[in-house]
Order: sequence, then C-alpha cells, then structure tokens
Amino acid sequence: MDVRRCVYLDHAASSPMCAEALAAERAYEGLDIAGANPNSLHTLGRKAAQALETSRHELARCVGGGFRPADVTFTSGGTESNNLALVGMSEGARARDRRRMRVIVSAIEHDSELDVIPSLRDRGFEVTLVRPNRAGVVTAEAVDALLDDAVALVSVMSANNETGVVQPIAAIARVARARGALVHTDAVQAFGRIPLKLDDVDALSVAAHKIGGPTGVGALVMRGRCPFRPQMFGGRQERGRRPGTQDVRGAQAFAAAARACCDHLAERRMVVSARAQRLYDELCAPRTGIVPTTTATIDEGRLPGLVSVMVPSMDSETLVLKLDQLGFEVSAGSACSSGSLEASHVLLAMGIARADALGSLRISFDERADEEGLAAFAAALLGIVADARP
Repeated sequence: MDVRRCVYLDHAASSPMCAEALAAERAYEGLDIAGANPNSLHTLGRKAAQALETSRHELARCVGGGFRPADVTFTSGGTESNNLALVGMSEGARARDRRRMRVIVSAIEHDSELDVIPSLRDRGFEVTLVRPNRAGVVTAEAVDALLDDAVALVSVMSANNETGVVQPIAAIARVARARGALVHTDAVQAFGRIPLKLDDVDALSVAAHKIGGPTGVGALVMRGRCPFRPQMFGGRQERGRRPGTQDVRGAQAFAAAARACCDHLAERRMVVSARAQRLYDELCAPRTGIVPTTTATIDEGRLPGLVSVMVPSMDSETLVLKLDQLGFEVSAGSACSSGSLEASHVLLAMGIARADALGSLRISFDERADEEGLAAFAAALLGIVADARP
C-alpha cells in the first residue's frame, strides 16, 4: 500500500506533529544552546535553562486554572505523569495524615492508571473503582458516595480516550476537596481540545504527542502546596519531583503545540465538531449496522474529534485490518491496549455487552482531517459492514 495515500484517523493515539512544533524543533537546532544541559552553570547552560523556563511559562498559561509555571513538572509523557501522580500524591497525602489510606480511581481510566493499582495496594492503600453510568459519565454523586475521611486521592480523567465523553471534573473536584482528598485528572485527551475547569483540581497530566507535539515529553502540572513523595531519585531537577536532564527541545516543541491549540481552541473545536457530527450522521444512520457507543451527538459533553462506534456483527481486529488495507488508519480503542482480543474495559464498565464491545472502533482526528478524507472513510467502512452481511 502507498503510505502517501493513507488517511490517518488515530489522533487519540498520537497526533502527527504540527507545523508550529516542527518549527520550534528546527529553531532549537539552530541555536547555540542545542544540546546544552539546562542544569549547568556556564553561559550556555543558563541560556538553556531560560529556554526551558519560557516553555514552562507557556504551558502554565495554556493549562490555566490558576496553575503557575513552577507547578509544571516535565516528564516523558502521560504514562509517567499518571504514575507519578497516583503514587506520589497518595503517599504525600498519607505522610501528611496517616488516616489517608484510600484511593478512588474511575473504572474507565487509561491503563497507565489502572495498572498502577497493584502497586498502590502493595504500598498499603485500599483502592476503590468508581464506575460510570451507561452514558460513560462518572458522576460527582457516584464519587461522593465512596468518599470518607480516609481518602487520600481521587483520580478521574477529564475526557475518556475511547468514547470521548467529557467528565464533570469540576463537580467531582468539589465533592472530593470537601472531604479533604487530593484531586488528580488525566487531561491527556482533553488538553488543547476543550476548555478545562481546574480551579479545585490539585494536579493534571498532559502529553505533547496528543496535540501535535513530539513523543517523549509531557508534564505533571501540580500545585506547589500539594503533598507529594518523589518516585525517582538522582538529582534535584524539576524541583526534586522528577530528576534527570530535561529535554529542552521537546519542551519548546510541546509549548509551541500547546500555544497553537489553546490560542485557537474555540474555532478549531467548532470545525472539528461539525466534521465529527457529519461522520456520526452518516455512519450511524438507520440500518447501517453501526451504532454509537454512547450517543451520536457531538456537544459540550464530548471531545470534538473523537467518534466512537460499534459494529456488533463484526470484531474490531477485522475492521481495523480491512480499513488499513484500504488506506484508513483507525483504532479499536486505546492504542496502549492494541493487540489484545479482549473487549474494552471502558465499554464493559459502561454496561455494554461483551459481544457488542468486541466490535468497537475509535475514529479520531483534528482540523487537518478534511471532509473528503472523512467521506471516503465513511464509504469504506459502510461498504465493509454491508459486504459482511449474510
């Protein structure tokens, strides 16, 4: 297959680098600080450190919510940020108050949170999963019902990476904070795509490659007052929260991608939402054999460029491979769980039957996906489903 003809519709897994991020990387390579260690005391080290701080300021501005530049801790990506948040914040809360022995995590979190649960239990924490309703929403009422004065941390993602459902983080944070619990949200999918309501949130995870930045760089944005136990050792970089020499080039490209997304968020959201709605309307029309996992409506409660559907008569692997042969790149859910023939834990937690969940597809894109490519994809998928009917 000619790669140049591929229509890439898997931005929720990783978004191709945007022009702004690529320009930032090229600019860095032309500077005298290229390759300089930002922790060194010499002139180039100090200049590299200043470039890193400029990126930190830009990310704090884009995140909003009253977060300061000093609250931005650069990491290798969303997975590391989530790991640091769950373990470091839970242990920090317990160190401050020995009663804080419980952690509440939603059942629809990314694997980079759910796979941390055994480690938390090994460290003596009781972990409780809060489940979504059939619409894929983890309600504040569901969280509140599990809260008590022993809860150290509540972690619920801002928007789900498989369904695109936006979670009521502001309301969840209010009920959690009322009981003295810390609040973390995995905002990897939401950041740069929708406005974030973070006033009562203690920390959030973000990643560059989800918004057109480079792979290998992310951030844990955590308020300075938040109790935290570092999980890595060997240096005082990032204010002791995450040691290791920082990637200045990656940080600058991340900041450039964040600025491009956040400064044009409203208009991009409008364009992408309209295209996603047309795709839903075409795919989920009556008698196509394709149904939405939640609702076929793109509104304030959904990410703008994520279309989540099921083909109950087929399996995801067959669909993904057939579409790939035709030049369309999509996912059967979370890319971090690809290769698994198991049904999505997100859809199962929502109460969707396993047989239906096995036929799920995630189509995700930004404003760079044009209407011609989306229309061609819709025709291809509809044709595959029609041909499979007896």
